[in-house]
Amino acid sequence: MKGLDVKLEAILQKHKKIEKELSDQKNIDNNKLEELNKEYSELSPLIDSIIEFKLCQKNIKDLKELLNDKDLTIKEMAENEFKEYKLKIKLLESNLHKLLIPKDLNDQKNSILEIRAGTGGDEASLFVADLFNMYQKYSDLNNWKCEILSISETGLNGIKEVICSISGKSVFSKLKFESGVHRVQRVPLTETSGRVHTSAATVAVLPEAEDIDINLDEKDLRIDVFRSSGPGGQSVNTTDSAVRITHLPTGIVVSQQDEKSQHKNKAKALKILRSRILDQEIQMKEKERAKDRKSQVGSGDRSERIRTYNFPQGRVSDHRINLTLYKLNEILQGQLDELIQPLSAEDKAKKITNLNNE
Repeated sequence: MKGLDVKLEAILQKHKKIEKELSDQKNIDNNKLEELNKEYSELSPLIDSIIEFKLCQKNIKDLKELLNDKDLTIKEMAENEFKEYKLKIKLLESNLHKLLIPKDLNDQKNSILEIRAGTGGDEASLFVADLFNMYQKYSDLNNWKCEILSISETGLNGIKEVICSISGKSVFSKLKFESGVHRVQRVPLTETSGRVHTSAATVAVLPEAEDIDINLDEKDLRIDVFRSSGPGGQSVNTTDSAVRITHLPTGIVVSQQDEKSQHKNKAKALKILRSRILDQEIQMKEKERAKDRKSQVGSGDRSERIRTYNFPQGRVSDHRINLTLYKLNEILQGQLDELIQPLSAEDKAKKITNLNNE
């Protein structure tokens, strides 16, 4: 409790300091004023909870003195109230911990979703198509908009790689737990002996970056144009409409050739590039912040195997929280909340533990 009390006192002092600065607005420019007002309004719900918590602490302290009162009526009344306040302070403390969890500023952002076939050949490409269909249906259930930015299809109804933009309310806060290696176990249609094969696909969920997040300097970009090729490119391969952008400081390369217009391809490539740069910055900060411990369920590591979809048994297993559901068909139809909600709850629980250990 002492560690929590120190944190709460620091927040109260910070709130008082902002309040004092706001009362003397003559020496504050408009940008600083806006920043202070935002910080003040964000702290207000927390301050109300802290005041209530501290009042509860005081009442418990006062009641402790009455527990030894010689008057039995006063003592009995104090005992009953003491029990009530002990229950109340547990609830208040739990609520404070939730309010103290550092907010992920990217949670409200739209997302760039990238799915790529891994080991498993044609079967891996078919699995990418299944995953993409699953995320499209999940988007529909959440009233999100899903727009394909780039897709590379195979001749067997499979997808080698797909990149799409998903926009709507709190997209990244839900989809961020999907990054990693997804594994499938099933009997391929071409398998005559009925043997189960294991294939994999990688999923990357990036917060969609805006100009304000990532300011791209023209001198840091190398832009190459070339003729489109492959499926879908035949009608435009007489002109240099495809675009490849290299971000020189990071070495990140994005190619785009799905559109007939060079301008549209460039715009889509820049959209993906910004998000990949922002994602790289987030990953670097996460590694610095969590050198000694994993700070959250979804580390974002693309090489980490996070989930297995087993078709013969009709089950889905998430390896990060040891959760197994025998609802494969429902999940592939977009009912992902049954996996995402427990992941989100575990993430919050770990963050509260880390908060208490700091």
